[in-house]
Amino acid sequence: MAEGRAERVLALAQLNLHVGALEANAGRVIEAAREARDRLGARLVVFPELTLTGYPPEDLLLREDFLDATAEQLRRVAGAARGIDLVVGYPVRKAGSLYNAAGVLRDGELIAEYHKQALPNYSVFDEKRYFEPGLEACVFELDGLRVGLTICEDVWEPEPARLAAEAGAELLLNLNASPFHKGKAPEREELLAARARDNGLSIVYVNLVGGQDELVFDGGSFVVDRDGRLAQRLPFFSEALEACRIDGDARPLPAPIAEEPSEEAAIYQALVLGTRDYARKNGFSGAVLGLSGGIDSALVAAIAVDALGAENVEVVLMPSRYTAGISNEDALLEAQRLGVRHQVIPIEPAFNAFLEMLAERFAGQPMDTTEENIQARCRGVILMAISNKSGRILLTTGNKSEMSVGYATLYGDMAGGFAPIKDVPKMRVYALARWRNARDGDEPAIPERVIERPPSAELRPDQVDSDSLPPYEVLDAVLERYIEDQWSAARIVAEGFDEELVRRIIRWVDRNEYKRRQAPPGVRISRRAFGRDRRFPITNGFR
Repeated sequence: MAEGRAERVLALAQLNLHVGALEANAGRVIEAAREARDRLGARLVVFPELTLTGYPPEDLLLREDFLDATAEQLRRVAGAARGIDLVVGYPVRKAGSLYNAAGVLRDGELIAEYHKQALPNYSVFDEKRYFEPGLEACVFELDGLRVGLTICEDVWEPEPARLAAEAGAELLLNLNASPFHKGKAPEREELLAARARDNGLSIVYVNLVGGQDELVFDGGSFVVDRDGRLAQRLPFFSEALEACRIDGDARPLPAPIAEEPSEEAAIYQALVLGTRDYARKNGFSGAVLGLSGGIDSALVAAIAVDALGAENVEVVLMPSRYTAGISNEDALLEAQRLGVRHQVIPIEPAFNAFLEMLAERFAGQPMDTTEENIQARCRGVILMAISNKSGRILLTTGNKSEMSVGYATLYGDMAGGFAPIKDVPKMRVYALARWRNARDGDEPAIPERVIERPPSAELRPDQVDSDSLPPYEVLDAVLERYIEDQWSAARIVAEGFDEELVRRIIRWVDRNEYKRRQAPPGVRISRRAFGRDRRFPITNGFR
């Protein structure tokens, strides 16, 4: 331990913040700072990126009144900073430019301010639309310890950490709003370990947690020492306020390391957290969905219950002339096991009414997907009516495989407010269902028969998905290469896939962009989800 330097206690505040709720966010900061000081004995507390506004605030940043209100809340938080230093994130205007900033608040004053240097402008990020990059390091002193500041993307580039080290930093703080996708957590830790070794700096990484529209922030804040060794990790997918002890040599002392969840567990927790926060932050009292007896709606029902509580979830069975008896049996069994309110509303009267209304116009024409879509739209009308009447958000149940190729009905099964499994491929749906069932013991929420049966939309006699689609194992493999990896048809075919099938799947994906633009938002779990990540023109002549 360096002579004359005692151990310092820092606090990591991994919070679930609400975009735009400036007063509430500031209140959370003040409350957490007091707890860090009084319960943990911390000398400093670090919060996530853009703490006061939530992340990402998007075009709220273009509003002067929003920026003025943020500055007012920053002054409020500074006034409450007594006996502990606060490192908080916020947008700040300087000489006509807007910066993504981190400030150090001490005894009512802003004693240091850093402006983010590396502005991400790829995937879900669009920071160059709003911010100018900072150019300088920021190092402040905490009881003789020289502490540098960085923000999120800064540590993914070598320069900001190097500048901080050259400015004399012994410890680096990194404020984050790093969104989840499968495999992201180890990627972060490996990168931070390399950055720590390169610069001889221990790094404290504090991440946001919670759902914001399509994005989920998974927490998992951590600390690495200057040799790149993991010294501490906070839990994933939940709030946490924990102490980090730094010795006199600016090294973190060993602390609890929260377990990293398996891939299936992480994805499921992301879906639950994203659904919960979307509903609650938008003021919904609960959720409603159609339960068909199929695997997709079964998984969404389980997610809804885990997110909102069984007492706040309602399911509706809407059988038609084509619904198999076992579908109704399985749907009822799942509703009972989950403990949710359920009712049966057959769509036959509505379907017959539409057929009768259209009989003259459709005379002499064979039944086709038109009549299938009418059934889906009958169900959509029923569910939207219940949603409106009850104040519960309607959850749609389509998966990524179906959304990719247009195997869904506009204003029918696509109608709703949120799509929890929109970014989950079909084969992953099965894996998540099995993972969820493993928690339940002898009476799993999702009946085993639902997992084992061939999937079917049940919109015509003896229909199964394989009538229209290739096996999901093949479909998902092609879709992953085309959508997430952005491979060409030729490259996919070179891997051994049938050329005609590949080109047919790609045609389906391309021509159904218009449907996806009209779909509700849903949780992002992949590197390239529809919406923020993948923005293709609807009117598109490139094939």
